[in-house]
Amino acid sequence: MNSQINDVMGLCSKISEHQKIKVAIENCKKGAATARGGALVGGVVGGPPGIFVGATVGGALGWWMTSGKFQPLHQIIMEMTPEQKQKLYSDVMAVLGNLNWDDLAQLISLVMGNSSMQMRVLSTIVTYATKEMGAKVEYGD
Repeated sequence: MNSQINDVMGLCSKISEHQKIKVAIENCKKGAATARGGALVGGVVGGPPGIFVGATVGGALGWWMTSGKFQPLHQIIMEMTPEQKQKLYSDVMAVLGNLNWDDLAQLISLVMGNSSMQMRVLSTIVTYATKEMGAKVEYGD
């Protein structure tokens, strides 16, 4: 993996750490499946009112399954596969355009010093996490 990709991953990691973003990946899928299953069972057993009750119970159980199981996004970014990193790199480079930098420190300085660019990169990272990784995103502490 070339240094430019490593620099962009470092930037993504820094921005997500600065914004205190956490994600739940596997548990999010399990929680959603539990909510869907509850609605299905409720519908079969109780008809339309059962769908409501089943979805409510399934949703509560899904919430319980995912609560407290978030990991910092900056940690997830650094552990991604090379293919995932390449896709995120491509997405972020579409935002950075023709920006030139010599090293990670300069790239971070350039992006963090431009709030508009910082927010566009952040949006790209969050979109990648939710769409490509199926993650549930949480901001702050």
